[in-house]
Amino acid sequence: MNAHQYAIQANGSFALPDACFKVKALMEDENSTIEDFANVISIDPSMTSRLLQIANSAIYSFPGEISTISRAITIIGTQAIYNMMLVDVAATAFKHFTNQAIDLKRFWRMSVFCGLATKNLAIKAGIRDIERLFVAGLLQNFGELIVAKITPELAKQCERYNAKHLPWKLQRHFIGYTYTDISAELLKIWQIPEKIILPIRHFNDAQSIQINKDVKVLYLASRLALVDSHPDIYEYDDAVDESLCKSLAISTDDLNSAAEFAAKEAESILHIMDAKFFTK
Repeated sequence: MNAHQYAIQANGSFALPDACFKVKALMEDENSTIEDFANVISIDPSMTSRLLQIANSAIYSFPGEISTISRAITIIGTQAIYNMMLVDVAATAFKHFTNQAIDLKRFWRMSVFCGLATKNLAIKAGIRDIERLFVAGLLQNFGELIVAKITPELAKQCERYNAKHLPWKLQRHFIGYTYTDISAELLKIWQIPEKIILPIRHFNDAQSIQINKDVKVLYLASRLALVDSHPDIYEYDDAVDESLCKSLAISTDDLNSAAEFAAKEAESILHIMDAKFFTK
């Protein structure tokens, strides 16, 4: 089974809500108004509540409270609202997923940590549209959830990584490609913007294929997330490529700062997403 076939099968279980497609259509319509966006989102009170929680969280760090979807759209913008809807989709999928093939607690924390670290490092690297990179960091390993659901035995084999056998290398050995390849295929089916998909598709090869800063930043953040979840197995010096740090003008202090920020804020983000059972 190739990455696209995995994504096709998963699309039924992890389908993107109609509201996401409607918001995307409004974004492409020059005549759409803030009221049009608010009307689409506010139909679902649960989604409205969660999006407002995320808008007021550490992800965006606005000084004043955002109390309505209309205000959130005015201040943050339609692209950020769309990104937050993707975050909500991920949270919903994780919350209702049960599986013994992988460590779900580890998986969810690593995903949130990676999103937060990606955002933090993007700021240090001078990248704009950091919310987009938070979403890329959060969803980059969604393929692991898909493999665990469709072929749990393969997921169990890929779960046996250690200091000598890194996760993405085991994935290539047992599956033929990485979980991120499946993630990219699913996001393509969901019609997610290519700017989010591109770094997910390429960051595991960032050392040899240095396409842009997004790819490099996501690579570094994913390695920080791995160290955070397995400090007994991995260290920064083993997991992080120093040459990529230099090319982004990111120092060791910057890496430590990004890791501290992600570790501190991950708990509150997990709480907001109604995933308390995934917290450390």
